[in-house]
Amino acid sequence: MKDIRRTLVSRLLNNADEYIGREVDVKGWVRSRRGNKYVQFVALNDGSTVKSLQIVFDLTKFSDEELKAVTTGSSIHVQGLLVESAGKGQNVEIQADSLEVYGTASGEDYPLQKKGHSLEFLREIAHLRPRTNTFASVLRIRHALAYAIHKFFNDKGFYYFHTPLITASDCEGAGAQFQVTCLDVNEPPRDEEGKVDYSQDFFGKMASLTVSGQLEGELGATALGCIYTFGPTFRAENSNTPRHLSEFWMIEPEMAFYEIADNMDLAEEFIKYCIKYALEHCKDDIEFLAEHFDKELPERLRFVIDNDFVRLPYTEGIKILEQSGKKFEFPVYWGVDLASEHERYLVEEHFKKPVILTDYPKEIKAFYMKLNDDGKTVRAMDVLFPKIGEIIGGSQREENYDKLLARINELGLEGMDWYLDTRRFGTVPHSGFGLGFERLVLFVTGMQNIRDVIPFPRYPKNCEY
Repeated sequence: MKDIRRTLVSRLLNNADEYIGREVDVKGWVRSRRGNKYVQFVALNDGSTVKSLQIVFDLTKFSDEELKAVTTGSSIHVQGLLVESAGKGQNVEIQADSLEVYGTASGEDYPLQKKGHSLEFLREIAHLRPRTNTFASVLRIRHALAYAIHKFFNDKGFYYFHTPLITASDCEGAGAQFQVTCLDVNEPPRDEEGKVDYSQDFFGKMASLTVSGQLEGELGATALGCIYTFGPTFRAENSNTPRHLSEFWMIEPEMAFYEIADNMDLAEEFIKYCIKYALEHCKDDIEFLAEHFDKELPERLRFVIDNDFVRLPYTEGIKILEQSGKKFEFPVYWGVDLASEHERYLVEEHFKKPVILTDYPKEIKAFYMKLNDDGKTVRAMDVLFPKIGEIIGGSQREENYDKLLARINELGLEGMDWYLDTRRFGTVPHSGFGLGFERLVLFVTGMQNIRDVIPFPRYPKNCEY
């Protein structure tokens, strides 16, 4: 092998004019191999793009024995001349001069032979599915969205704030928790009442994996001004649905001096920015997923970017649903927590625009949301999208100490003194929202199941790898 610097396949395909007529060095995995007794064609992919680069092996230069190990799934190192391709399906190809096989994948044992595989089958081999075009595209889009999130908030002067993954707080109402303990689960120590004695546990009290970093995020916002969290969260809910995971990632900005209108403005700007970033930087991957899974995907993404979001009070939304004449699976009435079918009707059929629903009944929302003057509703906001329903949930937080304390006492919550301190000492109006990252990736990729937009999904009865 000559001493040539390796070039990514994406760069060779996107900047072909720069490399045509030059010796190039590529490394990657074989997607397919075909040919005849004179020439062999290998499709090589290195993960940098959904497209593969054709490698041409002239059989006057390479023996059958040398090419025997070049099978679907094997990893190879090739050097050769990049030339314009005379064949259909590609603009350029490499005329191979040298070959090195790093790893073989011979025989029928390799699960990803060149044929169609169901998404259900690929979930069973999640450790290998990133090698498929589908999941490589999803994961590249996932990366781009994660980068866009950090860039958006950084450029707006927000601080990335790390909230704890292990916590004694349950962010009341956010969901069931996974307990963290070092006690002997078969014979835990017990107190005089026969209850488990957590004072002997590692933290000296009951601890769990976090369901949300919001409450701690508020502490950051009331010191730094504007912060955002972006990290894993955990819900111990026995939900076997295409929209739920037991471990997922959350983005939760919290902003001091933001009221509900400011919160809505930020949420709309933020999600449009992320989708636009993906459209601009993941064009090939989005086109591939649209072709194979969801032909309406590009149009639906542009639908979000091109439309101003409708802002609608919950009460008005209920009236629209009640007067729609549409038969819903779940009944509609004032006070109900809207189902996805209700949310999608408002977005897809009534307004034909994304919707931000506001001012929900206090009984169906969390204790920390600011009470409106009517005493019945709170300054909550949910961003509703086509096909998915709610994608963002947030609110203006209750900054009044007495009102928040009354709500905490009403619900019988304990251990909230540290949280109340933000209202006792220098309280300010503040707001925030939460976005489940996988919900965003689901929307941008057009995939149907949330288990297919995270590398190693965690859900009931599944904790592989």
